[in-house]
Amino acid sequence: MYTIGQVSEMFGLPISTLRYYDKEGFFPNLERRGNIRYFSDSDLEAIRVIECLKKSGLEIKDIRQFFQWVAEGPSSYEKRKGLFEARKVAVEEELKELEKTLSLLKFKCWYYETAMKDGNEDGIHAMLPDKLPAEIQKLYNDAHENSQS
Repeated sequence: MYTIGQVSEMFGLPISTLRYYDKEGFFPNLERRGNIRYFSDSDLEAIRVIECLKKSGLEIKDIRQFFQWVAEGPSSYEKRKGLFEARKVAVEEELKELEKTLSLLKFKCWYYETAMKDGNEDGIHAMLPDKLPAEIQKLYNDAHENSQS
């Protein structure tokens, strides 16, 4: 069993957030002794799921819906799985966009490093769009994939 302060430190969450989650009903079996909340391992797992779903872009109202489905038991397995499948697809799409962004950032770092070394951008412009060094060409191509230049 863990106190709210311990859980706050473990997850890097403000105590007020944990109290809010409790108020939202995310910890139906939370033990209380006096005014002190004690979190079990299953409560910690609930926090992991809440934080995962939040990071995947889900709003608290949708996370609340998930926990309502959990309370319904096995009859809601399909709905719960569907929720996680949809979030997985959304995160995979976001990762693709972030990888494209990272490629452009790396390309531009090379670009300006080279421009500073050369004193101008003429050499780089002569290599664009398809005569760049191999590893830089891959970054350039990845960054410009499916976009209008």
